[in-house]
Amino acid sequence: MSNRLFQRVIHQMKDAIDRVIGVIDENGSVIACSELVKIGEIRQGIREEISYSSETVTAGGYTYRPIGSSSSAEYIVFVEGEDKTAERIAMILAISLSNIKSLYDEKYDKSSFIKNIILDNILPSDIYIKSKELRLNTEQTRIVLLIKFSGKTEMLPYDIVQNMFPDKNKDYVISVGEQDIVLVKEIKQGTDIKEIERSAKTISDTISSEFLAKVNIGIGTAVDNIKDLARSYKEAQVALEVGKVFDTEKNVISYENLGIGRLIYQLPTTLCEMFLQEVFKNGSLESLDHETLMTIQCFFENNLNVSETSRKLFVHRNTLVYRLEKIRKLTGLDLREFDHAITFKVALMVKRYLVSKPVKF
Repeated sequence: MSNRLFQRVIHQMKDAIDRVIGVIDENGSVIACSELVKIGEIRQGIREEISYSSETVTAGGYTYRPIGSSSSAEYIVFVEGEDKTAERIAMILAISLSNIKSLYDEKYDKSSFIKNIILDNILPSDIYIKSKELRLNTEQTRIVLLIKFSGKTEMLPYDIVQNMFPDKNKDYVISVGEQDIVLVKEIKQGTDIKEIERSAKTISDTISSEFLAKVNIGIGTAVDNIKDLARSYKEAQVALEVGKVFDTEKNVISYENLGIGRLIYQLPTTLCEMFLQEVFKNGSLESLDHETLMTIQCFFENNLNVSETSRKLFVHRNTLVYRLEKIRKLTGLDLREFDHAITFKVALMVKRYLVSKPVKF
């Protein structure tokens, strides 16, 4: 595609420039030229010469200049002549083609297209047309991971993730904020979410050990159509928000495994407040001290087993029974009864949700 773009520009310029002008690729092959017969010729050693010397190189009666950085030049312009005029023309030509290519890449770049999809910046009807233009498989199974960095890093967050996933034809790394990076990953249909979570954990551990940066990763659900990537992205956002409230010890959170936390997160705050008022009359929840709340937490973690909980808390069984009885008198809920325990557990989660000042997407 760049070949046709460069040739079109060269063709428009040839009448204004009375010299042979053109472009060679990284292999030294002429891909665009004001003299069509020269297309396909090989200019040996030019790329190597430019990478080791100055911006401009003269050889064989031509002046060469890279489009972009000389150390990683993908394309190089050439102008007939080795004089100052040829050097100036080469400079103007390189700058012009560099800017035109940047605009073209922005318009047709796959990553930019994927970014527009996840941010809902493109009409559904245009997605299939654009996908066909970019030769993207619309029915490939993909999943969205939202990687949120905390604190400053020596490298830019985007560069860190991009270096970990260099295959731009399968995995797309997209910056959606200064500290937020989206990874759209190609996966096999039917891939277990646990496998994705393990991959996310590896990403987190690598970033932590090699770049000394802390990250939290939200995982959306896998989608089988490219148009549904926006949904997977929103799910990854929700996973991070819900995890921040209910799973503070985890830094990899999957939307599929949010459980009851996801249900609570979707409830209106007014309904949550009404529920708490019904469960805990006369502010009985606020009357529970820190030690009592820790006892309740441990009791839940040990599946309502009195003996196991007392052992974990290093207290006598009768002491634990006394505490549970005290909770029953204050709240009206006997945590030894399954239904009462479920009600109390949900109520605690609702309270934590309200305290967190939830953000809705």
